[in-house]
Parts: sequence; structure tokens; C-alpha cells
Amino acid sequence: MVMAQSLFKIVKTAEPESSLDVLAPAWSLPIVARMPEIRNGISSETGHGEVGLGKRRQIGRSLRAQNYDRAIIMPRSLKSALIPWFAKIPRRTGFRGESRYFLINDMRELNRDVLDQTVKRFAALGVDSGQPLPEIPNPELQVSRERQQDLVEKLALDTSRPIIGMMPGAEYGPAKCWPLEYFRELAEKLAQSGFAVWVLGSQKDRAAGDVIAADGHAVNLCGQTELADVIDLVALCQQVVSNDSGLMHVAAAVGVHVHGIYGSSSPLFTPPLTQKRDIHSLNLECSPCFERHCPLGHLRCLKDISPSQIHAKIV
Repeated sequence: MVMAQSLFKIVKTAEPESSLDVLAPAWSLPIVARMPEIRNGISSETGHGEVGLGKRRQIGRSLRAQNYDRAIIMPRSLKSALIPWFAKIPRRTGFRGESRYFLINDMRELNRDVLDQTVKRFAALGVDSGQPLPEIPNPELQVSRERQQDLVEKLALDTSRPIIGMMPGAEYGPAKCWPLEYFRELAEKLAQSGFAVWVLGSQKDRAAGDVIAADGHAVNLCGQTELADVIDLVALCQQVVSNDSGLMHVAAAVGVHVHGIYGSSSPLFTPPLTQKRDIHSLNLECSPCFERHCPLGHLRCLKDISPSQIHAKIV
């Protein structure tokens, strides 16, 4: 969703009078709300992987009154194209995929050699077919300073020292996750160097945060905050250390210096979209494998990136 803002910026620049609405999973709408290009965020109300034909028909019919001129369908699945079709939106743009020919009437071919990054694929849907890619703008999420202050007081956070954020989660799987004991060791080194360390994530990351904060060198905020809160808290950090995850892209979009750690994924395909970044990737012969679990069992692509290496880059 963060990377999608580059597409929204391209469309808004080309058509400044246009009104852009985003249909997306409800959990992601707090991110949409921080994008000035977007008028409304609309919940798709369907679960991940759920066809939900009846739900999609109902949502599509409810959108007909908006008289949309165009829909840009970013996923390549058949089900993602159903709501715009049910909504009778006249121009429906998307890449070829899953035999959805009658649902997409502005069909694009996905040239993986040219569109070799996720953000490029999004951007390509914002221009007419056959046109070259424009310069792709980086995402820029809005930050609420008032909410920041409220959160600092509510969570009793220390902001007197420079803050390093840590994001140990990655929904895709353990082959994208730097070892928790490495995060904990890095937190100790950073605390000794005069930094405050905050561990950020969802309730799913709570146990990981407990491991990192076990020695008292970090504050575990995982599960204590909503997604909108995390956006504002990340913006208070001087730098962040993160797996290749959604929160890494959030940090990049609020202007924080990002240390992105890559294991099974590729920094060439999904880099943090910012100039303020350090990429930590070993480029082993076996990586990127894009697997959820290390197929060779050694996870060297992550284990051979030491806490000392990242500490040296931060300080």
C-alpha cells in the first residue's frame, strides 16, 4: 500500500482535478488516510484469499452511484477485478492475468524485464498503454505531530535521546527475518552508544519484541499501538532497522533513515523508496530465493549479517 502511493502521485500530477478513491483491505486504510492524494478509502470487506462473490457484487453495486470514470486494478488476480466490473466502471486498467479478459478492458502486458520492481509495475498502470514510465516519485505519508505527542505521553516514552526503531516482523515468513538474538544484541550496543530503542510492530510481533527487550535495552511497543500510531512513532525515530516488511516502507515514507535487511527477498525488487537508506544484503549464490523458509536450512543470507556491522553503520 505504501508503494502504491507512487502511482497515486503520478495520476494526480497528470490529472490534478481528478478525485482518487482507494478500495483496499480495512487494515490498510489508516495508511491510505495519510496520503493527501486520496479522497476516500473504501474497505473491500473481504478476507485475504476470499473470493466472496456476493460481497464483491454488493460492494460493486454500491459504488455505481459514484460514477467513476476509471478503475486501476493493481493485483493480477481475477477476484480483484470483480468489484470494478460490478460497479460498471467504463475503463478498467490492469495487467493480464488469471483469465480475466472480460473483466479488464484496458489490458496491459507485464514485461518483467522492464518492470523489474514492484513500484514500476504500479507506476506503469498510471500512464496510457505504450507510454514510457514517468519519473517515479517516492511515497510521502503525512505525520500527525499532535498524535505523536499524545502517544509519547500515553506510553511514557523517553524522547530525550536519539531513537532507533526496530521492526522484527515480516508477514512473508522466517526467511525474511533477521535473528531475534541479533536484534537484541544490536539493541544492547545501541543503548551503550546513547540511543533509545523502540521495537515496533503488531500484536503478532509481541513475543519477538519481548525477546529483543528482555535485557532492558529496548522498549517493546508491539501490540500496544494501532497502525496509525506506528506511522507517527516511526517518524520520531532517527533511524530504523527493519526486515523487508511493510513497516520498512512506512519508515521510508515518513523520511526516516532506513537500514533494510534482506534475506530471501531482493533489494532490487522491493527497495525502500528513499535516498536515506542502507541496504544490508549479502548477495549469496543462493539468494534471493523468495522462499518463506530457507530451502538449504542454513539461513546464511541473514545469519552472516552481524549486529556489529549494522551498529557501525548507525553510529
